[in-house]
Amino acid sequence: MTDAADAASPPSPHSLPPPASRPSSTPPQVARPDNRLPRPDGELARLRAAWSPPTGWRVVASVNNVFIGKLYIATAFVFLLLGGVLALLMRAQLAAPSQTLIDAPLFQQLFTMHGTVMMFLFAVPMVEAIAVFLLPNMLGARDLPFPRLSAYSYWMYAIGGLAFYATLFWQLAPDSGWFMYPPLSGARYSPGLNADFWLLGIGFIEISAIAGAIELITGTLMTRAPGMSLGRMPVYAWAMLVVGLMIVLAFPAVIAGTALLELERAFDWPIFDATRGGDPLLWQHLFWFFGHPEVYIIFLPAAGLVSTMVPALARTSLIGRHAVTAALIAIGAVSFLLWLHHMFTAGLGGLGLSLVSIFSVAIAIPGALQIFAWIGTLWRGRLMWTTATWFLVGFLVTFVLGGLTGVMLALLPIDWQVHDTYFVVAHFHYVLIGGMVLPMFAALYHWMPLWKGRALSERVGRWVFGLIFGGFHLTFFPMHLAGMLGMPRRVHTYPAGLGLELPNLLSSIGAVVIAAGVLLFLVDLVRSQHGPEQAHNDPWRSSTLEWLPNEAYGTRSIPHVEHHEPLWHRPELHEEVEAGAHWLPGTVTGGRETLITSPIRAHPLRVIVLARDSLWPFLAAIGTAAFFLLMTVKQVGGTVAGGVLTLVSIWAWLWQTDRAPAAEEAEAADGVLLPLGASGRQSPSFWGVVILIVVEATIFASMAFAHLHVAMRLDVCPPPGVGLAEATALWLQTLAFALSWLLVAAAGRGAWRAPVPAWRSALLLPAFALAAWAFHAGLASAWPSDRPPTLDAWTGTLAALHALQGVQIVVAALLALYYGVRIASGLIRPRQHATRESVVLLWGWICVQGAITVWWPRLVA
Repeated sequence: MTDAADAASPPSPHSLPPPASRPSSTPPQVARPDNRLPRPDGELARLRAAWSPPTGWRVVASVNNVFIGKLYIATAFVFLLLGGVLALLMRAQLAAPSQTLIDAPLFQQLFTMHGTVMMFLFAVPMVEAIAVFLLPNMLGARDLPFPRLSAYSYWMYAIGGLAFYATLFWQLAPDSGWFMYPPLSGARYSPGLNADFWLLGIGFIEISAIAGAIELITGTLMTRAPGMSLGRMPVYAWAMLVVGLMIVLAFPAVIAGTALLELERAFDWPIFDATRGGDPLLWQHLFWFFGHPEVYIIFLPAAGLVSTMVPALARTSLIGRHAVTAALIAIGAVSFLLWLHHMFTAGLGGLGLSLVSIFSVAIAIPGALQIFAWIGTLWRGRLMWTTATWFLVGFLVTFVLGGLTGVMLALLPIDWQVHDTYFVVAHFHYVLIGGMVLPMFAALYHWMPLWKGRALSERVGRWVFGLIFGGFHLTFFPMHLAGMLGMPRRVHTYPAGLGLELPNLLSSIGAVVIAAGVLLFLVDLVRSQHGPEQAHNDPWRSSTLEWLPNEAYGTRSIPHVEHHEPLWHRPELHEEVEAGAHWLPGTVTGGRETLITSPIRAHPLRVIVLARDSLWPFLAAIGTAAFFLLMTVKQVGGTVAGGVLTLVSIWAWLWQTDRAPAAEEAEAADGVLLPLGASGRQSPSFWGVVILIVVEATIFASMAFAHLHVAMRLDVCPPPGVGLAEATALWLQTLAFALSWLLVAAAGRGAWRAPVPAWRSALLLPAFALAAWAFHAGLASAWPSDRPPTLDAWTGTLAALHALQGVQIVVAALLALYYGVRIASGLIRPRQHATRESVVLLWGWICVQGAITVWWPRLVA
């Protein structure tokens, strides 16, 4: 099978008629730059030099988001394969009744690791990976604003994820289910380190996902091409913006939950222990507040990809584009109301379950709106039957079927009958594989020309689709029948004579067929991508900016956007951008630069210099992974070494990034000057810290909810013998926190007018002392010696709240040290005060959290 034959398989886009609905011209909101003058000699060479990637072993220092996105996608696909191997082993065991290929303990490890790998190491990382790869060019940006943060996020995920998977080979893999329900995951029923690896490993992998979300949110809102207002932003970018916001609100709940469960396992704080006032259902509340939005965190990016591919393949505009965008937002919002959907059989109140049942059915409405928009677009257009098209059609069929069974499970009488059976397993896979994996394969076939300029084989692709689509339905459709026959989840065998033999045999055969399809895809991937990189030539004549000619720096000049389908609205944009006729056609400072634009209308505001390649994110990721994993096995020396490596690397990384701009202004286009550098609310770092505070606030709120939940179960609150602190003492502690923040703010005051004097760093010592005293005083009053945290859940959850504040006090000490050294070094001055803004924001939240913590027992009582 030759490349020439494969190239002839898809219809030639240049022989197709123009799009069926050519967008009409709309007046631009931002004046288009006029760069028609001859470009300076050597301008393109300097641009290429500034963005040239490292080679050899130093490739690990690369921070270019497009390159990191490629690594991300490849690694997430590896975890798909690793998770698939575990599924094949389980299906081999279940192919026939009473088999003994795998015993029960090993089966539980395989089951737990399969779910954990697919949810935490494949699905969420893959949707973020595709975004990191596509969004910079789709938004018309040189890069997203925090390239080193993306690199750190990737390496932490890759190193930690592979180390976590390796626990299988030492019989240390978790075995309590990928949802880790207490009391089965507690120390009494799961002794040893198996569950600890899940709790600590998943905790820092979630931190990696949050770091990626911060990059995607700030990049989407602040680095779009001039003229790309929110109304003109691609639907996929809207999907990733919604998903980024969902991640920073949902993922902290599971971080808080894993921290609480690890405190119970490690220190015997009875947070989930019902015998000492705890509640196992508390874990389910925290886990599913994360877990149900996560389903839509996985689906919404796929929906955004579909909304981008369908118009390109149908050669017409997306029907109901604004309604589709509104549906994305609605799904993201309503998903946070549905965590009780997973707790219908937990014995909760009837009114709450009825409301959640209604919401669970109602969320199908915006989902159905998107499906009708996609079908209508395909019907109206002139469809190209590529492999991506087949996967999209397969997605529509599969996801609709999964949605129908989802509506069934939203109804309480049905859910009570089939809960914890293979019917739920079938529904879950129809939604996640149908709603995410099939669109992922469509996206790989559609956007693979951007990888190295080489498309995958269309002829082989149809076989790949047939095997995966057919194998999927052969695997999971019979599971509906097995579930209705009563086959429970998480069992490693079943007796003969129950009618389960045929459904399980078909499911096992189907799993092998899926594996054959994935293997064929891998063979074609290796074959097609072998050879040097070449230009992609926009094979589908798409409407979005990622198909402009690009290199390591993105596009030759940042395009000016006048329509939501810019390449259809202005076909000559290819040549104009490549000729440098738009924004920022070169490098002003000799570094890597991009534009900051206003969040709503995308007016050009500033030129910022992005971070260069660096080893520090890679070393910081190694240190972070070592800290968590070695702490799990109680290697104190290695844990400390990992923590020190992390802190040193992050210090050096941050020290390099807050630099004074080389000049006041930069020429963003011929005769158009913009301020160089950004600070305050026009700075991505400012909003990155704001999002980080939202994450920290959500973790704190989750732990505060845990204490409230336990308190509400008490007959008398606070428990007998507990004395609450006097209000006068609490007001003094609150005042100390407030004064602490005022001293930190005063330490860098006036930085926008003149360099901050070195003596101001001395203000940080009393600022830290006040915060530390207030924390210690609150700890002493809430934690009397006769009530250790091991006594009951009320005291244990309160101790957890103070432990979280203790971590914040340690962070405050590190912030004071770093900030003080920057002031003493004369590095807080006009046009170089991002450090001051970040420290003041973070310190303010630490003080607010501290004040709430000391008051919380009285508020709850």
